[in-house]
Amino acid sequence: MRILVVGGSGLIGAHVVDVLRERGHAATSVARSAQPGVDHTLDLGSASVDELRTLLAGHDGVVYAARTDEQKPLPKPIHPVFRADLVEPVVRLFTAAREEGLTRGVITGSYYTYFDRLHPQWRLPEHHTYIRCRVAQAREGRDAAGPELPVAVIELPFVFGRAGDRLPNWAGPLDGWARSRTPLLVPVGGTAAVSARSVAETAVDALEKGSGEDIPVADENLTWADMIGRIAEAVGRSRRVRRLPATAVRAALAAGGWMQALGRKESGINPAHFADLVLTDLFIEPASGRPIDPSLRETFAGPGAPRD
Repeated sequence: MRILVVGGSGLIGAHVVDVLRERGHAATSVARSAQPGVDHTLDLGSASVDELRTLLAGHDGVVYAARTDEQKPLPKPIHPVFRADLVEPVVRLFTAAREEGLTRGVITGSYYTYFDRLHPQWRLPEHHTYIRCRVAQAREGRDAAGPELPVAVIELPFVFGRAGDRLPNWAGPLDGWARSRTPLLVPVGGTAAVSARSVAETAVDALEKGSGEDIPVADENLTWADMIGRIAEAVGRSRRVRRLPATAVRAALAAGGWMQALGRKESGINPAHFADLVLTDLFIEPASGRPIDPSLRETFAGPGAPRD
C-alpha cells in the first residue's frame, strides 16, 4: 500500500509512518510546517479539495492523525472554531480521497465517542463542544468518503510515548507537577491508556484490512492514583498519591467553569461537567494487556528510556 499520513510529524503520525515502512508499505508524511522527515507541508485547515486531490493522487489510503487542544480556553463561541479545526478539514480530506479513488482510511479520534455510544444518557456531545465535534468528525468524514472508501476511527485514550522531541500535549504539565514538591492529590476514577506504538499498529492493521469500524484501544486501564504514581516514579520523585473527595473535585471544576464564564471563554471540555467524567472509570475493555510502563518512562524520563 501507499499511504498518505496527515499529521505525520506528530507523536502518533510519526509512529504510523514507522510501522507502515516496517511492514513494507510506502508512507508519505504531511505536516503544517517543514521538519526533518516531512515529505510535504500543507495547512489542512485552509487546503482546498483540489489541493488535497493533488496530494492524494497515486495513494491507496490516508490517515488523519492531526491533533487539537481541547482544554485551552477560547473566546466564545467556540463551536465554529472546533468545527473548523476538527470537522471541516476531515470532510474535505475524505471528499478528495473519494474523488481520487482511495480505498481505505483512518481517523485518529477520541475515546469520548466510544463512551458516547456506550452511555448516551451522559449526553456528552451536548455538554462538551470537543466531543460534539469528534462525533461529527467521524460521521461527516465517513459520509464524505462514501461506501467505497471505508474509514476506521481509532478512539484514543491517554497516549504515552515519544517520537523524537514530540510528546503528548499534556505531558509537560504532568511532568512539572510530578517533579515539584506539590502534593499529589487526585480524584477517584481513572482512564484507559495506550502507547503511541500500539495506536500506530492498530491503525496500520485497519488499513491493511480495509476496516471501517470504530476501534477503541487500550493497553492498560489505570486509576488516576496509579497513573500519577507511576509518572512520579518515572521522574525520580516517587511519593504517596492521595485521593481527593469527590465534593472537592466538583467544587474546584465548577469554580474553573465560573472563571471561564467571567472571562467570556469556553474550552472544548466544559469544566462544569468535567467532574462527571474525571470521577468515573473511563476504562476500555478488553485492554491489550501490553504494559504501559515502557512508553510512560519514555514520555517522562526522556528519549533514552526503554521503548515498547
